[in-house]
Amino acid sequence: MALNLTPIDIRGLTLDVAAGGPEDGPAVLLLHGFPQHAGEWDQVVPSLHAAGLRTYALNQRGYSPGARPAAVEDYRVAECVADALAVLDAVNVDVAHVVGHDWGAMVAWVLAAGHPDRVRTLTAVSVPHPAAFAQALATDADQRERSSYMQLFRQPGTAEQMLLADDAAALRGVFAGLGAERINSYVEPMREPGALTAALNWYRAMSLDEVAGPVTVPTTYVWSDGDVAVGRTAAEACAAHVTGDYRFVALDGVTHWIPDEAPDAVAEAVLARIAD
Repeated sequence: MALNLTPIDIRGLTLDVAAGGPEDGPAVLLLHGFPQHAGEWDQVVPSLHAAGLRTYALNQRGYSPGARPAAVEDYRVAECVADALAVLDAVNVDVAHVVGHDWGAMVAWVLAAGHPDRVRTLTAVSVPHPAAFAQALATDADQRERSSYMQLFRQPGTAEQMLLADDAAALRGVFAGLGAERINSYVEPMREPGALTAALNWYRAMSLDEVAGPVTVPTTYVWSDGDVAVGRTAAEACAAHVTGDYRFVALDGVTHWIPDEAPDAVAEAVLARIAD
């Protein structure tokens, strides 16, 4: 299923957004991660639509061609949260169920913590609450090793060259196991001029000073034991940073790319959270 994207002008940028499902259904905001795009949800949304939900999957800043500001600081999480809120305003949604994966999960956590009036429920996939992640980085050697790639990604020019060399072999390797068609769908957009730099600027702009407060809305966190980027210490620390109803879903034998490898499990977690 391919998502049909519609440009939406917000905050001086143009974000491409895929809307689907019943127009009068409860709204679900879907936030993708690195180095993907709104299409990472295309195997998840059919179940959500069948349940009567209206979905909005956006290509976030850096991923929409009309939303690639040059300054690194323009890719701070606070800016991405403001984009998400502006998209909700643009589609006349006061409050939404929010689902995020990878960097999209980071945006979703900060959105839910800072704007609980706009978030009905939260389902975060792969990446835990930013305070839990920061705690794991500070105390767990295994998590520091898992996150060591971030230092490379933060090096302007060097990271782009490494990831795109030899027909983007390293970037393709990131998605090992997803199949050639799926891998191409993610890699080819990153080969467009400026696209990979904009996507990597999320890493270059990140700061542990932006750690979010506790999340009060009903929350589900979905993690997989085959995730090479996020270990169990960070995953299990997540619960301490949610004061609302909380559920931890641990998947066996799935890698970091949960929406691609286990879309039914993601849809089930989202629907269960919304039903509760």
